[in-house]
Amino acid sequence: MQREPHTPTPPPARHANAATDAVTTGATASERALRRRLIGLGVAIALLLALAASWAWSPMKSMLDLDTIVGALRGFGQSFGVPAAMAGFALAVATAVPLTFLTLVAIVAFGPWAGFAVALPGALIGSAISYGAGMLLGREAVARLAGERINMVSQRLGERGLLAIVLIRLVPVAPFPIVNMVAGASHIRLRDLLLGTAIGMTPSTVFMMFFVDTIIASMKQPSGFGLGLLVLTALLLGAGGWALKRWLKRQGN
Repeated sequence: MQREPHTPTPPPARHANAATDAVTTGATASERALRRRLIGLGVAIALLLALAASWAWSPMKSMLDLDTIVGALRGFGQSFGVPAAMAGFALAVATAVPLTFLTLVAIVAFGPWAGFAVALPGALIGSAISYGAGMLLGREAVARLAGERINMVSQRLGERGLLAIVLIRLVPVAPFPIVNMVAGASHIRLRDLLLGTAIGMTPSTVFMMFFVDTIIASMKQPSGFGLGLLVLTALLLGAGGWALKRWLKRQGN
């Protein structure tokens, strides 16, 4: 007597439902984690904005006395070496102390060429620190949770990352570490950020190297020449900001 072939019994439907629920729960937990990281990025940017504003307009501004900071950085370098001065520069710029001020401090403290050798590597290290924080907190979250338009702009910026960073460094429309964090959360590569930073900050640094005495004198006792330099700088920043805004708008379209 032939036996009929055994047909396996399908697993109960509840097992399939349980598996689906587990996947859904895992996806939901992953999204929640990404949202928390995105919120963390927003909080970090808000704190840096608050710090930048405090250095400019609050009583904290008195802490950025040029002679005091020059003496501190010079002493730091003499006690622990130039690499320590670079590290101090990087830490300061990563906490939203103005890059232009810090560069001027380095040039006054160590002289034009040695100051350049401290300021540029220090700025690049500070850029990498902020970029890493932005990438850790925001890159995956932006890619998965942001809308299609934001991701498209991010991808286009990534394709032209070097040019975008050069323009933003030439025209500092936002505090230094915030630009770095946003770059880290976008498609801009670290290589483009560092190279763009080096290219973009070199002209202003060289300008300070040659006119450091005039700049210091104008800061302590404003003169007609110093006022003219200030007006010219403001006009250049305004023109550059307008050009940058138009370029970014074209990338969004």
